[in-house]
Amino acid sequence: MLPTIAWQDDVIVMVDQRKLPSAEVYVQCRTASDVAKAIKTMVIRGAPAIGVAAAMGIALGMERSKQTGTRQFATEFQKTCDLMAATRPTAVNLF
Repeated sequence: MLPTIAWQDDVIVMVDQRKLPSAEVYVQCRTASDVAKAIKTMVIRGAPAIGVAAAMGIALGMERSKQTGTRQFATEFQKTCDLMAATRPTAVNLF
């Protein structure tokens, strides 16, 4: 059994909490967009887990970045942060 969310072999793996308690299903997120979608569709729930997922999604996005210049990397970082902030799965902003 995995924890609620984990980083395994360059993939973020999370329990699909929509399936609990009847089934233990795991979702693999390979991109920051995958993580954002998982948050938005409530694959992962609960403020602490959502916060960890967003942070891991940003890290995943930046790890996969092909930007070489500082300015371009910073721009991509901001876009990735904006992507996570836009998920807003609850009435409270993510950050």
